Amino acid sequence: MTAPEPIYLDYAASTPVDPVVAEAMDECLRARGGWGNPSSMHVFGRRAAERIEAARRQVAALIGALPEEIVFTSGATESDNMALLGIARANAHRGRHVVSSRIEHKAVLDPCRHLQKEGFTVTLLTPGRSGTIDPQALAAALRPDTVLVSLMLVNNEIGVIQDIEAITALCRDRGIPFHSDAAQAVGRIPVDVHALAIDFMSFTAHKLYGPKGIGALYVRAGAKRQLQPVTFGGGQEKGLRPGTLPTHQIVGFGVACERARTMFAEERARLVPLREALWSKLAALGGAHLNGEGEPRVPGILNVSFEGVEGESLVSGLSELAVSTGSACNSASAEPSYVLRALGRDTELAQSSLRFSFGRFTTAGELERAASAVSRELERLRALSPASEGPEGASAARPSMPRGGEIVGEAGGPGQEVWVRFRLQVRDGSVRKASFKAYGCPQTLAVAAWLAVRLEGRSRAELIPGTPEDWARELAVPAEKLGRLLKIEDALRECLRHWPGEV
Repeated sequence: MTAPEPIYLDYAASTPVDPVVAEAMDECLRARGGWGNPSSMHVFGRRAAERIEAARRQVAALIGALPEEIVFTSGATESDNMALLGIARANAHRGRHVVSSRIEHKAVLDPCRHLQKEGFTVTLLTPGRSGTIDPQALAAALRPDTVLVSLMLVNNEIGVIQDIEAITALCRDRGIPFHSDAAQAVGRIPVDVHALAIDFMSFTAHKLYGPKGIGALYVRAGAKRQLQPVTFGGGQEKGLRPGTLPTHQIVGFGVACERARTMFAEERARLVPLREALWSKLAALGGAHLNGEGEPRVPGILNVSFEGVEGESLVSGLSELAVSTGSACNSASAEPSYVLRALGRDTELAQSSLRFSFGRFTTAGELERAASAVSRELERLRALSPASEGPEGASAARPSMPRGGEIVGEAGGPGQEVWVRFRLQVRDGSVRKASFKAYGCPQTLAVAAWLAVRLEGRSRAELIPGTPEDWARELAVPAEKLGRLLKIEDALRECLRHWPGEV
């Protein structure tokens, strides 16, 4: 029997393609669709070009732009790179200082690092604890040689909306080009680039129920001279982004934008109560911290840190949910979220955060089941942690124990990535019963549980069954997790130190 698919709660990573969008793309690929090269002058090329320009009008309408201000790209990452590198290089004769923030997407931070290698100076602003950039902090960072400010409209991890109007006013008064990564904003909140006085803005189709592989860079009319291309060949898209345009993807992008524009009010009215209901259920579990609390946030993102659990173990236990521990581009890493660390969360809370993101196809019942699943895993992992026994938990560990007593061996501690405690009941020179408590990644918990079973019946001389390398091979633990198994070995060695009759 096939297991049911998990509940999808990772809309901030990528949204499902709307069936209406998929149908439009499919029609575009058929015999009389728009499959011709739009650069060609024959009927097939003209047909494709007409579809592209219709889609350009749909995309522009969603953000209050003119169609000629839309440059199609492969996605927001390319748009960010085009903007950061293109604007900085085009204005290098005026100065070499760029301002951004510590909570930007890697698609902005990495180009900033590349610009540093080219001789630019980059200032990264630190947000307040709620995730917003203080306009006065930006004003203090601006210099006579500042040639670019890039700040995201909505943060991809916590969903907080920046006060872009106040920020663009500062830039406009000083004649500094302003760019915004709006991948998480467009389609989720009203965006009017002219009202906001944004010069350049990046966004993408797959965050608003369109296909992957297509996005756009908004270039304000009159601002093109402040941007130079970073790729060359073909002259398409006003010479800023060459390459044959993918008609079917652009058509899908256009339809997705049109649907977002017409459905926005309806979706917001439905999603805000769903978000608040989910937070109410999670807050009731205790030790839950809302990241971005107190600031305006998009309806479909809820980021929560949980006390007393290790984030990777929490996610691995939630097999019925498709949920993220941070940004999709960074969640393969076990490192704590750099965004939450920038907000002042300690490593443990930053690493134990979950980003619930939902949207057009999410139901109230799915979120109720999600809250129940999180409740189950929090209860399991918190009960498994040594912290569940309180500060007196290790008090039985003494240099010498009476015959038949209990041995406690412990390594690690609160705030560390691994904390392991073994309890051994020893009688007649061998282990009669073994139990453990552990806080750590899934591999740490699995190895500790596996060893606890194998400790029973062992004498002091043979207590530790093999080495951490042996355990890693047996349980297929990745090489990068081997260091965590050393803590388990340390806890067992502590048991040996406290073995009855030993000093």
